[in-house]
Amino acid sequence: MSKTINPLLHDLFAHIPDTPQPIYARLKQAIAHKIASGEWQANQRVPSEAEMVTAIGVSRMTVNRALRELTAEGILTRQQGLGTFVAPQKAHSALFEVHNISEEVASRGGVYRAEKILLERRKATMEEAVNLGMRANQEIFCSVILHFENDLPIQLEERVVNAHLAPEYGNQDYTKQTPYVYLMKAAPMTEGEHLVEAVLPTQEECELLNVDATEPCLQIKRRTWSSDQIVTTARLLHPGSRFQLFGHFSN
Repeated sequence: MSKTINPLLHDLFAHIPDTPQPIYARLKQAIAHKIASGEWQANQRVPSEAEMVTAIGVSRMTVNRALRELTAEGILTRQQGLGTFVAPQKAHSALFEVHNISEEVASRGGVYRAEKILLERRKATMEEAVNLGMRANQEIFCSVILHFENDLPIQLEERVVNAHLAPEYGNQDYTKQTPYVYLMKAAPMTEGEHLVEAVLPTQEECELLNVDATEPCLQIKRRTWSSDQIVTTARLLHPGSRFQLFGHFSN
């Protein structure tokens, strides 16, 4: 890479993932990550096609495809005669928002604490790989955290994380900070989905949540993305007598 290249490109080049994906897709992923993390700000001009071609050593067609797709997705905006810029973020609203549970407890005047039940790194099963949009046997982190409010368990969190996107997930102390805090720094969430249903807890879950086997629990299955990649899937189990969902909407 040329030593006279825009400093932005030196950093971008270093963050292009070493995966089997086509180069345009890896370049696209690296640019999207820079924007999602806030390193490249709204309305900031990004390096030109010619600069990227020189820096990365690929064809102009490859760079053009990455920028064209990012523009079509609303992540970049191209202005004739001026260049390509980071598009202003659009406001999004959802029925269920993702919040830091420790802050939710504090907002109610409660005292929050957490217990780590499991935290390990291993190979993904086929089901886990499909849910994360990755190949089987790639590295993942698995965690099980029990969250408390005033010493009463209110949420059992089972989480699977793409280790490539959040490489330090296994080195965090989740009795001092929640997984939400680390993940929002490592791979800021840009999109999410929820599936909510009522379930009966297993015997082990009854013991952890301190509930009877006949008490229905509210189960939330969640997936979150950073740019176009799935970062994590989670199963959140709440005792029905201690938890409710609230949503507000208007025309």
